[in-house]
Amino acid sequence: MIQKSQQAKLPTRWGIFTIQVFKEKNKEHFVIFSNPLPKTPLVRIHSECLTGDVFASLKCDCGNELALAMEKIAHEGGMLIYLRQEGRGIGLLNKINAYALQDLGRDTVEANLELGFKEDERDYAILGEIFQNFGLDSVRLLTNNPRKIAAIAPYVHVSERVEILTPVNTHNAHYLQVKKEKLGHIL
Repeated sequence: MIQKSQQAKLPTRWGIFTIQVFKEKNKEHFVIFSNPLPKTPLVRIHSECLTGDVFASLKCDCGNELALAMEKIAHEGGMLIYLRQEGRGIGLLNKINAYALQDLGRDTVEANLELGFKEDERDYAILGEIFQNFGLDSVRLLTNNPRKIAAIAPYVHVSERVEILTPVNTHNAHYLQVKKEKLGHIL
């Protein structure tokens, strides 16, 4: 059973949004959205990345993507769906174990596989409830990941893929290359 919080205002450096939490089992996902929402809103589905989103890690592009998404959503209207599935769904402890393997030369995919996981363990089923809650049947998806478009197809129509490109640095260049070559990201 899904529990929903009330909606509340959330002032941010990008503007004033509304926030609502959707709880499934022990995970609390949240949605930050402009009010009113456009008929076909710009939507970013962002999986939690504590190291990138909070600590501004340079190993990935997550924190930069989150900031750019918030900026675009503030400008165009839409929503950010923040899914609590750290490390492509393997959790923080295993993500740090994967980081340790990356320090030894593995890439992100190789590290996940070596730890006994699939290359991507994320689950998008909660999106059905979220999109239904907001009465959405079509979105403009802010992503570089074609697999994400396919994964959410059962829950909403993606009328347009909007690219989200952030700067490359010496710490994330290989990571981004792996996302492109092994995970099919459009970069």
